[in-house]
Amino acid sequence: MGPDMKNRVLILDFGSQYTKLIARRIRETGVYSEIFPFNAPIDKILDFSPGALVLSGGPSSVYASRAPRISPEILAMGIPVLGICYGMQLLAHLSGMRVTPAKEREYGLAQLNVSGKSRLLQGIPSPTPVWMSHGDKITQLPPDFSITARTENTEMAVIESDSRGLYGVQFHPEVIHTSEGRRILENFLFNISGLSADWNMGDFVSEAVTRIRSEVKDRRILLGLSGGVDSTVLAMLLQNAIGERLIPVFVDTGLLRKNEFQDLMRRFKERLGLNVHGIDASDLFLERLRRVRSPERKRKIIGRTFIDVFADVEKKVGRVEFFAQGTLYPDVIESVSVNGPAAKIKSHHNVGGLPETLNWRLIEPFRELFKDEVRLIGRELGLDDTWIQRHPFPGPGLAVRIIGAVTRERVQRLQEADAILIEELHRRGIYDDIWQAFTVLLPIRSVGVMGDVRTYENVAVLRMVRSVDGMTADSYPADHEFLSGTANRIVNEVKGINRVAYDLTSKPPGTIEWE
Repeated sequence: MGPDMKNRVLILDFGSQYTKLIARRIRETGVYSEIFPFNAPIDKILDFSPGALVLSGGPSSVYASRAPRISPEILAMGIPVLGICYGMQLLAHLSGMRVTPAKEREYGLAQLNVSGKSRLLQGIPSPTPVWMSHGDKITQLPPDFSITARTENTEMAVIESDSRGLYGVQFHPEVIHTSEGRRILENFLFNISGLSADWNMGDFVSEAVTRIRSEVKDRRILLGLSGGVDSTVLAMLLQNAIGERLIPVFVDTGLLRKNEFQDLMRRFKERLGLNVHGIDASDLFLERLRRVRSPERKRKIIGRTFIDVFADVEKKVGRVEFFAQGTLYPDVIESVSVNGPAAKIKSHHNVGGLPETLNWRLIEPFRELFKDEVRLIGRELGLDDTWIQRHPFPGPGLAVRIIGAVTRERVQRLQEADAILIEELHRRGIYDDIWQAFTVLLPIRSVGVMGDVRTYENVAVLRMVRSVDGMTADSYPADHEFLSGTANRIVNEVKGINRVAYDLTSKPPGTIEWE
């Protein structure tokens, strides 16, 4: 069964990159949640009938002339409201408080000191680390509000009004850097709002299958398989829903991992029972990418080429009405502003719809999910860990791990280096400890010495990160023996690479991929 009416949370989005992470964290507790744009009509909000409301963060200042606002009527719905960062300041502004620019901005980790009796912070140790991100502060507090926690630079880090059911935090409880963030959200959901945990990924699977069957009926779906977790889990979901009317297509772009196309074609058929159409389009992709250096142009060219290949498949198999792909929320939020004024980080070939000339309807059941949620769905569908624990691999493939021009020679060089890294991870038994590991080929060369000969060859960078959801990540603390041994193998076994470096950058400020 799905979630009960009123036993769910509505999140109003004001443009934070972390808005969807709030929804995900709430779902982790077993409470269903959805996101609406901040300017959603009040009638739509009332029809949703939430049991609690969350106001997200965002890049604006509440005192700016064009700042996103909500009607005070929303705060009078008689349900508890939690404001996060910008959401807290907006809640304060609508409650008659004053918000002004702070003398000292506060970004990153800070120590939160609980300073009063608090329902929101019940059971939270003091001090506790929190992730701050703000440049404004609240300077006036009505008598029916209390300050329940402070940081060194923020006097009103948490404010609460039990009588009004309004609560605000000046930090992000949804990110993993706030160590007690889940408990804070659980206090709001269960102790304050009185909600119960009645939603899980098993519900999602059954509801998604029912929805797909209802929409597709007796028509066919073409699915773009990549061999990654998302599209593989989607293939199994769609096969459960419509059986043989699913047409899975796996394209060799020439930009896959070493031996990936042949290995996966065999595994799709033998282990998953999928009747996959394998298409070798490597010459087409590499020709279209010739002399292209811009990562944005690479992504767009690859996206268009995929569509051309899929259109050719339709000519061979007959009329297809639907096209499915395993788009996830991080693909969307980093590509376009979906629900609010979020900043664009990159485009993604899965995001942005299909050309009208194809006349296909797009199906993206995972568009609202994070990768770890998709992995849970995979387990619900009976996939084993060899599929579920595969590291993410970008849709554009190695094209976005080759900085600069993409050539067949550079692809092969990177494939060999990357295969060594993955082989060493498995040999050491640490592959499953890492969210994503890969090699990047740089467009620069450095001087080296091999034997008695000076070399002037490419630099490769190893990238290994730990993450839960892909929205934030930290570099993996690989030991020196592993790094030096892997680097030594790459330099000795891969012709054209004479130097290897290790990327220690976290996300943010970096991204996981280089392009």
